[in-house]
Amino acid sequence: MEKQKYSRRRFIGKYILAGSVALGTGILIAGSSANSMAKEEDSEQQPKAPQPAQKNPCDDLTGVSADEIAKRKKLAYVNKTPIPDSHCSNCGLYLPPAKDKPCGGCMLFKGPVRAEGYCAYWAPINN
Repeated sequence: MEKQKYSRRRFIGKYILAGSVALGTGILIAGSSANSMAKEEDSEQQPKAPQPAQKNPCDDLTGVSADEIAKRKKLAYVNKTPIPDSHCSNCGLYLPPAKDKPCGGCMLFKGPVRAEGYCAYWAPINN
């Protein structure tokens, strides 16, 4: 009797083995992509370093002399008024900003002045 080259048992065994290998490979690939996606999500959820706050150009005292800075302090100039109805923009000593400038000025001291600022010498505008 001649031995058959192909048998049903060998055929089924090979395809079960090939299917198991394919399934295992698929699981490995899916697991590795899920792991990399989880790492990406974790990196997105991590708090990012705070960005430095944008500096207001009206706070830049570069080029203002130490004497003028001392004068500002002596006059108790602050960037935000503590008195709601008294601020630099409605003060008689305030110099409004020029067309191409973001900050105003003051007749009492040199340097940039915020419209919402205030100092001890605030004087109402006389119309």
